[in-house]
Amino acid sequence: MTSPQQNILFLCTGNSCRSVMAEALLAGLGEGRFAAFSAGSHPAGTVNPFTLDLLAARGHETAHLRSKSWDAFSEPDAPRMDMIITVCDNAAGEVCPVWPGDPAGAHWPFPDPAMFQGSPSETQAYYANVYGQIEARLSRFVTDPEDLA
Repeated sequence: MTSPQQNILFLCTGNSCRSVMAEALLAGLGEGRFAAFSAGSHPAGTVNPFTLDLLAARGHETAHLRSKSWDAFSEPDAPRMDMIITVCDNAAGEVCPVWPGDPAGAHWPFPDPAMFQGSPSETQAYYANVYGQIEARLSRFVTDPEDLA
C-alpha cells in the first residue's frame, strides 16, 4: 500500500531563492510522494533570475515557479499542508498565519544567496553552493521524512 502524498510548504521572507529552490528540488527528489510549495512573508514579487537559471540548468521545470505570499496558503480553499519548513531565520522569527490542519513544522536555515555580492560567476557559484546545501538536506528528508532536525 502506498502512503498518501504529503503537502510541504517552504517559507522564507522574499520567496525568490531558497524556498523556490526547495520547492523545485523536492518536486524531483520526492518521486511523487510529496507536493512541494513555497511562499514568503514579504514576497519579492519575482523569482530571482540566478535561481531560475540555476534550476533550469539542473533540469528543473521553472515555468510554474513564482514569488507569492504565504497568505495564499492560509485561505480556506488552499491545499492543506502536512508540514511547514522555514528556510531562513527571518521567516522563522515572524508570526506566521494560522495554518489549517495544524501541520508539523521545522526550521532549516540556509544562507541567503540574494544577499551575496560578487561577480556574475562568483554569484552563480554561491547560488550553486546554497542549492547543494538544500539538496543535501532534502535528500536526507526524502529518505526519512521523520528526520526534521
